[in-house]
Amino acid sequence: MSEDADFEFDLVDAGASGTTPRQASALRRNDYVVLKGRPCKIIDMSTSKTGKHGHAKINIVGIDIFTGRKYEDMSPSTHNLEVPNVKQVEYQVIDIDDGFLSLMGDGGDTKEDVKLPTGDLGESIESQYRSGKELVVTVITAMGEEAAISVREVTGN
Repeated sequence: MSEDADFEFDLVDAGASGTTPRQASALRRNDYVVLKGRPCKIIDMSTSKTGKHGHAKINIVGIDIFTGRKYEDMSPSTHNLEVPNVKQVEYQVIDIDDGFLSLMGDGGDTKEDVKLPTGDLGESIESQYRSGKELVVTVITAMGEEAAISVREVTGN
């Protein structure tokens, strides 16, 4: 029987969505939180007291970390809200092909599934890359989505 009970929990995530629960009152401005099902960065918070026997409510305003869209939600301060597990990794740009970035991590691992961002950031990455500059992009990952969010030129060592 003990053989069957030999489980490994090292790689277990807090859930398929990549979130962990956190009490609403413990959240602060610039923290990440899931609002309306989207990973957001908190830009504003306010606490309001309700009636004589009510609970304090927290109003949270956040910006979607992938789309930039604004979301707002209200929650009792004692309730748990989902906090996305956000990871930021820097990669060197090794190619741009068909709207996707070809990237290389520190360990030499390559990644070919990150879309070239639209708008000014994407144009900046493409024009700098085409002009022969060595670039590093920061890729943010949360809840199964990922996107390049910034770029910088590699300076000589």
